Amino acid sequence: MAKQAKSKQKKMNVRVDFTPMVDMMMLLITFFMLCTSLSKPQSLQLTMPSNDKNIKQSDQNEAKASQSITVYIGENGKVFYGEGVLKPEDPKWLHETNWGKDGLRKELRYHDVEGYPNAPVDEIMKAKAKLDAQKAADPKKYTQEVYDKELDDLKSGIVNGQKIPTLTVVIKPTDNASYKNLIDALDEIQICSIGTYVIDKLNPQEKEMLAKRGIK
Repeated sequence: MAKQAKSKQKKMNVRVDFTPMVDMMMLLITFFMLCTSLSKPQSLQLTMPSNDKNIKQSDQNEAKASQSITVYIGENGKVFYGEGVLKPEDPKWLHETNWGKDGLRKELRYHDVEGYPNAPVDEIMKAKAKLDAQKAADPKKYTQEVYDKELDDLKSGIVNGQKIPTLTVVIKPTDNASYKNLIDALDEIQICSIGTYVIDKLNPQEKEMLAKRGIK
């Protein structure tokens, strides 16, 4: 018997055309670019001095001091704060706290302002919670633009049509402070809806005060 010749399978070269996929990706990128709203840059609130000539300079300084807190960030996640004007010789001026709702956030939220019966940051936070609920209930009425405008008003101290005092936070990290803890401090300020804050360097008096407390 004659041997049957083995049939050889013919190899086919498969060529994948990626042109339709590229076209689809370009369409998706264009779609997301058109539908995505870019976040607006956040601005700091600047409090201008009063034009009232009947107010004494000493009274202005006292009011400003009662509306400020200085936050010091040290190594190993240590955080301290002082209220009002720096008092390096007063051992009770600098207080140690921690991070979270029962630490720095609590001190910022319930900070009392001289001449005002309530804690202003607490009022602003409650007003923001109400604003968030209104936006969730009626998103068509409270567009992002409307929401941002009302939130800016709250941070500037306008609550229920009335102007209330606001809190200024000065953040001063030491040379050994971590970048993470600096972000943590900014997060606490954002959670408390505080619109005015400053990141500054330590002055010689503060460096000496912290060194005496063993804070690095």
